[in-house]
Amino acid sequence: MPELNHTHVGYDNFVLQTNFEDQYESKLDLMQFCTVDNSLTGTVGDKVKIGVYTATNGTEVLQMGEGNTKNIEVNRTEKEYVIELLQNRFPWYDEELMRDPNIIAKGQGHAVVDIYNTSNKKAMAEFARAELTAEVDKFDFNAFVDGVALFPDNEDESLKIFGFVHKDDKAEIRKNLKDDLKYITDFVRHGYIGTVNGVNLYTSNIATKGSVILATKKAVTYYNKKGVEIENERTDANKRLNTMYHRKYGIFAFTDTTQAVKLVKKTTAG
Repeated sequence: MPELNHTHVGYDNFVLQTNFEDQYESKLDLMQFCTVDNSLTGTVGDKVKIGVYTATNGTEVLQMGEGNTKNIEVNRTEKEYVIELLQNRFPWYDEELMRDPNIIAKGQGHAVVDIYNTSNKKAMAEFARAELTAEVDKFDFNAFVDGVALFPDNEDESLKIFGFVHKDDKAEIRKNLKDDLKYITDFVRHGYIGTVNGVNLYTSNIATKGSVILATKKAVTYYNKKGVEIENERTDANKRLNTMYHRKYGIFAFTDTTQAVKLVKKTTAG
């Protein structure tokens, strides 16, 4: 059996207290903002056609006596996605475990973090596909009013809209919103910075800097093949080589464009 090449840097023949570096790229778990569908059939590489709802813009600035000249039109189309396998591998020798147990514990821990980070980035990439756009002067109360107005069911008070803000935009938003930014205990999760005009705002390091994504859980669907799978094996007993695998099968898909809006600042002519 071929040997797996790997290099773990540790502490040789002495004891040293270590701290596990924070390796999460974003601690905001985006899975909680997606619709999870466990009906996915097929295997890795299979193409799956998924119904996607799209909508056209229809908001107009009107004067007294004027009416809308266009509608928000909704269409259903099919887009093709491919079932993906996310997998990582962590090998170690018995001697490495004996010399420095920290390497094994932290390596195994980061294997979980790495799957989490990759899934998070794939989910955010789908939210970033938002096609409805509200051009705003700045991220203030009026901007969020304009963004919410583009949701078809914006008058439904039970509509649960959330927003993703890059960490570097958080200070600006807080300054602009001031007393308009409310704190609701029921929505306190990691990354929650407050609620404005019914939109619960969250910060994420992997959000797009300079824009804000507003969405509902209908916007992105995760089609789940199976949950995270962990496999340990004695790869080579003769050489005392062990290997751990983490796997996740599924598809992140942007399934309803009527349920995601991107707030972007207006560009000024130079």
